[in-house]
Amino acid sequence: MFFAQYYLDCLSQASYLIADETTGRAVVVDPRRDVDEYLAEAEARGFTVEGVINTHFHADFLSGHLELADRTGAWIGYGRRAETEYPIRKLAEGERISLGDVVLEIVETPGHTPESISVLVRERADDTVPYGVLTGDALFIGDVGRPDLLASAGVTADQLGRMLYDSVQHKLMALPDEVRVFPAHGAGSACGKNLSTERQSTIGQQRATNYACAPMTEDEFVAIVTAGQPTAPGYFGYDADLNRRDRELFDAAALAAPLDADAFLGRRAETGTVVVDARDPLEFAAGHLAGAINVPADGRFAEQSGTVLDPAWPLLVIAPEGREQETVTRLARIGFDRVAGYLADPETAFRAVPEQMRQAPRRTVADLRAELTDAEPPLVLDVRGEGERADGHIPGSVHLPLAELPHRLAEIPRDRAVVVHCAGGHRSSIAASLLRHHGHPQTSDLLGGYGAWETAA
Repeated sequence: MFFAQYYLDCLSQASYLIADETTGRAVVVDPRRDVDEYLAEAEARGFTVEGVINTHFHADFLSGHLELADRTGAWIGYGRRAETEYPIRKLAEGERISLGDVVLEIVETPGHTPESISVLVRERADDTVPYGVLTGDALFIGDVGRPDLLASAGVTADQLGRMLYDSVQHKLMALPDEVRVFPAHGAGSACGKNLSTERQSTIGQQRATNYACAPMTEDEFVAIVTAGQPTAPGYFGYDADLNRRDRELFDAAALAAPLDADAFLGRRAETGTVVVDARDPLEFAAGHLAGAINVPADGRFAEQSGTVLDPAWPLLVIAPEGREQETVTRLARIGFDRVAGYLADPETAFRAVPEQMRQAPRRTVADLRAELTDAEPPLVLDVRGEGERADGHIPGSVHLPLAELPHRLAEIPRDRAVVVHCAGGHRSSIAASLLRHHGHPQTSDLLGGYGAWETAA
């Protein structure tokens, strides 16, 4: 058996290639949209990709099932409850997919979504103990998939939570301790609240250490897995829907092209066009085009872009030098394809339009402490997550997690100075630039974030 995991740090996302080395028959599970890596591996090893399995309708990225099917002729498989605009193979409980000696077996594990499945992997058909199980978003290392993402799509979080209880406690925990666990996501993903940095585990380890795998009643399980979930990024619903649709294929050759200063600035003047500046917050603060939104490439760029941008917006990109195509590809991975181009030479463009350039105001802890004693102190906006806030906060600050900010902009006064902070200064630069973009000119962010505030206390 050939078994490979491909991990995408930006989205904390894992995909898999499984093949029988004797027959050369292969299946890809939960692929991302840019599929060249899987195909290059398959070609190098003489494999034929004949199937693509999605463990569920992913909400946090656009899956590459259509791209793989287009380039290989592979069938596309989902759990039997899935409904799509394109032809699929509906996979039911107990169904076996033979690649030769290597056999995949379907286990229906609804709960994160109604159609969710897991995939047992056997090196030989008659193995009593499977090599491993690909759990999708049903079981993570240290956590389970959140059951609340489809609460607005005709299924309640409570109903999904009860499905998940059966899937985890009765199906996955019934597997032998030695079975390896290969989830679809790791630490940082908003698909759960307590994901580990480890990329594989075993059923036995999860039984012993995962809070959601401990024996408990169904009601206790539902209460514990639905409590304290982070706010889902705004693009999750868009991607979950798009993964059901017969959409445009990813084409690396047709990605956004480089634009010179005149072409870029001309496009920028078009109604509704938004500039995404992916440079480091310090570079952005030193000088950027008015109205640009800063989402640094060195971070969870795709997820954070999907949090603060709208997929309907025409986009222009300013990227760190040499990372332009990478930046556009990362947007495409979440289905943000309306990128008109990227700025080929930012410095030249910036010098050409000094009247359109802005600096991002930033505050030190000393500045903020002094300003908070003024007769009209600034509003301090904390954009960290709930768990971070619980560990400490700046007195008098208002808490509004970054994922909620785009939908609650009206709550922020336009006639008052605002100082935004996060843990260290990354998310606050995003939030502050978003506020200025939407007409909050007196917005700055705190250098060093809450970490600097706490250290200086």
